[in-house]
Amino acid sequence: QVQLAESGGGLVQPGDSLRLSCAASGPTFSGYTYTWFRQAPGQEREFVAGIRWSGGNTYYADSVKGRFTISKDWAKRTVYLQMNSLRPDDTAVYICAAGNTIASSVRRPDAYHTWGQGTQVTVSS
Repeated sequence: QVQLAESGGGLVQPGDSLRLSCAASGPTFSGYTYTWFRQAPGQEREFVAGIRWSGGNTYYADSVKGRFTISKDWAKRTVYLQMNSLRPDDTAVYICAAGNTIASSVRRPDAYHTWGQGTQVTVSS
């Protein structure tokens, strides 16, 4: 089964950028969707962006569309989340997930069977 490890979080100011990485090890099933969720204290896990490993279809939450970009590097077996124009309400633990989803289930946490440990992103002045 695939294992996921996130990196790249940190403390930034509003308007700054960060790039998160999700490195996959083990069998990287080409049929999987790799997705970023985020969870702020006291809130439910929220879909951020997803990408299908095969074909590269991408999906975004409305709250990040135009600011965040998800991409993948096949050779490095890594999924990236480029986050620009960060806002304080982007503050959360960002968690990478993998699952064999269909388009209608991409945004549902219960559609994913593998999760990383998460990386903290804090946006504050």
